[in-house]
Amino acid sequence: MSKPTADHWQAVKDVLLCVAGTVGVGIVFTAKSGAGALHGYCDSDYAACVDTRRSITGYAFLNAGGTASWFSRLQLTVSTSTAEAEYMSSAAAVKEALWYRYLAQDLQLGVSSVPIKCDNQAAIRLVNNPITSARVKHIDVQHHFVRQRAVRGEISFVYVKSADMVADYLTKALPLSQFEKCVRGMGVR
Repeated sequence: MSKPTADHWQAVKDVLLCVAGTVGVGIVFTAKSGAGALHGYCDSDYAACVDTRRSITGYAFLNAGGTASWFSRLQLTVSTSTAEAEYMSSAAAVKEALWYRYLAQDLQLGVSSVPIKCDNQAAIRLVNNPITSARVKHIDVQHHFVRQRAVRGEISFVYVKSADMVADYLTKALPLSQFEKCVRGMGVR
């Protein structure tokens, strides 16, 4: 604010142009049957940061066909594989899913398990397989709580094709058609 430049002014104009183009757009929630009970999507972009090689975690939770929450952030540690990056992303998503589950229980909505859709089958196998191997011992212990919550039945992981990953736009730049597909999938109309 103390020394604005022409680049700052151009950034302000770009933001205002984007806002002006989306005045009639909002998140739509629907009570239609099958519109979707509470469920989530989690994704990561492996080694996305060119400076630190940390991956990006992204997740989104939908209820009644509209996005209730979303998150996108660089992971705190460097992942050594795509499976590890996705597994770390799932840990962040599970924390959010558990919060929603506890809220639903307090409101007596009858949510017993929150499905989370993931596009990495190796990460789903890590969640569902109680046997650890030398290849996954390097994954930080804090992320193994995902497996514990899955065993308890509080969450479940479901495979979804990468083309149908709604949280994709939270982790990387996408072509316009894929971006629009993700936005529609999150209930934004």
